[in-house]
Amino acid sequence: MAINEIPVFNNSERLSVVGLGSVVALVALSALAVTGDARKVLVISWVAFLAMGVGAWLGGRSTDTSPYRLVWGYGLASGAMVTSAAMFLVPQAMGLGTAAGTPRIGGIGIAVGIIAGYGTHTIGHRLTHVETSFDTTTAAIAAHALSAGLIIGIVYASMPTLGLLLGLAIVSHKGPAGYAAARRLRREGKSPTALLLPAAGVGLTGIPSAMLPVPQTPLTNALVFGFAAGIFLHVAMDFLPNCEAGSEIDEVCSLHEHSHDLLDELRTHAVGSTVVGAALVVAAWVVVAP
Repeated sequence: MAINEIPVFNNSERLSVVGLGSVVALVALSALAVTGDARKVLVISWVAFLAMGVGAWLGGRSTDTSPYRLVWGYGLASGAMVTSAAMFLVPQAMGLGTAAGTPRIGGIGIAVGIIAGYGTHTIGHRLTHVETSFDTTTAAIAAHALSAGLIIGIVYASMPTLGLLLGLAIVSHKGPAGYAAARRLRREGKSPTALLLPAAGVGLTGIPSAMLPVPQTPLTNALVFGFAAGIFLHVAMDFLPNCEAGSEIDEVCSLHEHSHDLLDELRTHAVGSTVVGAALVVAAWVVVAP
């Protein structure tokens, strides 16, 4: 059966088969995580699922997109992600690199992660210009979620003592991402239930990868943590609220009167929300740190 003959990505009247199947798979993997000592990744996976699910539910039912909500959602998430990667992943990469002979090994991992994230995002954007039978925006978000889950699982498998704060901050962007994606799908007459796939994506790859045997060598772990830091720093920078002409936020502002003045005002909110997101992670770390 052709992909456009079933409600996979582009039928607004029926539920997405792939989306519902992803939820079933996540539930099955959750049972495996409980018995396989991957409880931290399990919690992170379900927080990511609920965050994107609630965001998509709100976005699919919203008749008007508030630029303030959009800016603060993206700003809080990106600030939290930048700070988490810098606090928990970069020091680990450098420390493990030092144990392996030089901290530059961790730096290599960070550079590779940033470049890989940028390259994947840039080349993947070409898919949006290709005529296909499925929604490319949903497919791109799903690919991002699956790859993020894979990295989160490997990081927690490499360093089981890591706390939940890192993973929870990393997936904090799922809420605003789900909201924006659902609004876009509704405008195009497509079903937001397709977003169940990227919502479950972190768990679909994160739980299995967290249970894989990972070589416990400083060199390998330095590269793994560096690469993860680079990837998540790229994602965080990509989610920084963009209040420039032609951006998603600019498109929302164009629906309001005095859109230019509103865009200028939102720049202050963009900076403030990012600072608050970063401060929340630091405050949480101070509270939970031994």
